[in-house]
Amino acid sequence: MRTASLTDLYQRLYAAYGPQGWWPGAEDPWEVILGAILTQNTAWTNVERALANLKASDAIAPSRIRDLPQEELAQLIRSSGYFNTKARKLKAMAQHLGQRYGDDLPAFLSKDVAPLRSELLSIYGIGPETADDILVYAAGKPSFVIDLYTRRLMERLGIAPEKDSYEGYQALFHSRLPQDAALFNEYHALLDRHAKDVCRKTPLCGACCLRTVCPTGLEAKDRP
Repeated sequence: MRTASLTDLYQRLYAAYGPQGWWPGAEDPWEVILGAILTQNTAWTNVERALANLKASDAIAPSRIRDLPQEELAQLIRSSGYFNTKARKLKAMAQHLGQRYGDDLPAFLSKDVAPLRSELLSIYGIGPETADDILVYAAGKPSFVIDLYTRRLMERLGIAPEKDSYEGYQALFHSRLPQDAALFNEYHALLDRHAKDVCRKTPLCGACCLRTVCPTGLEAKDRP
């Protein structure tokens, strides 16, 4: 079977689900950054509660996050899980922004992709996936986000890279798609939507818009 192109997959997903409008519920880039940190290892509904608590306590601005005692901040974001560690991560980001940029977030996010990504990765608690979330959804830069959902789909579709690593998967998208932040934004959101709704741990292949180009889906169809 011919392997579908990444462009073909995108078109099929977009036709099935339409625009996703990510980042979910964010009012500004700083809120995207907070959400990208808080969503590590938890469901988005838990992040929404944490963000609501920060807003209700007037504790969402970088200066307020820096000033709050870490224990108090941790309690506000308790719903997000790993709240003590995440409180440290939020403080590290807020301190970096304050010390290096005087809380001028646009100046921070205006840097070119490579140096901005490198700088993000130097901040405590920011790994590749979180950095790319920030680049695409807060800064509007083309850096494809790779998560467990994306890996699962690519493996089932037979498009996994030879190098099974974050960098290997990201290179796959970067080499086969235009360097377009809006495209990367929508594509990642569509992959996550499809993985949550259909291509689950136990896939619902009968409802899959990619089934005709998916080895896993075709194999399921052939089973008695």
